Amino acid sequence: MIPWLEIDTAFPDVLSALTEEQGAAGLLAAGADLSPARLLDAYRHGIFPWFSEGQPILWWSTDPRMVLMTDEFKLSASLKKTIKKHYADPRWEIRFDSAFEEVMRACAGPRKDGTGTWISEEIIKGYCALHANGYAHSAEVWFDGQLVGGAYGVCIGRMFYGESMFARVTDASKIAMTHLVFFLRAHEVKMIDCQQETAHLASLGARPISRSDFIRWINHATSLPDITEWKPISIFK
Repeated sequence: MIPWLEIDTAFPDVLSALTEEQGAAGLLAAGADLSPARLLDAYRHGIFPWFSEGQPILWWSTDPRMVLMTDEFKLSASLKKTIKKHYADPRWEIRFDSAFEEVMRACAGPRKDGTGTWISEEIIKGYCALHANGYAHSAEVWFDGQLVGGAYGVCIGRMFYGESMFARVTDASKIAMTHLVFFLRAHEVKMIDCQQETAHLASLGARPISRSDFIRWINHATSLPDITEWKPISIFK
């Protein structure tokens, strides 16, 4: 059994999360809300919400934790070539935080296999409130005035927690991710939380670390000053 959280209930210790043998590796608690205060408290403790429409809010703290060290990001030669071509074409543009909710809704849209995602209206409302408070951010790829790709996540201090990304044209999500990584690296953010292990994330340089190492890292990183200005930077000189 996992604890049920009321609005004013604190999170349990992450060490009490269920194990793989218990059938739901990383599941920690259920309930509470998705207010900015609750979400910030969760991320500072290495906890994130993940649940499907119709379920209660479920809180997770996985072990191991998939992370991307910004200096280990793998930029392929072909993607680098594509980005350089975009720089020479004024129809392509990179923006941050100009269409946060639109990015979230695009990430929530149906996938190629026809299925939706876990990003419900409740999730969108919660993270848009976090965005309004200056803690959730989007990296966006625009072509000829249309949003064609993007990624979003949460940043506290010098720690970035990646949430989701989407692409409407080839490589657009990777292009958004590349600009986000270079921006974070320039602002001394050394780790991006990727939550769970996937082959796609591994191809970009992400790797699993133990939950205990992850918690130690975020305890320091989230105590550092927040990034106050979110503007894309040129990644090639």
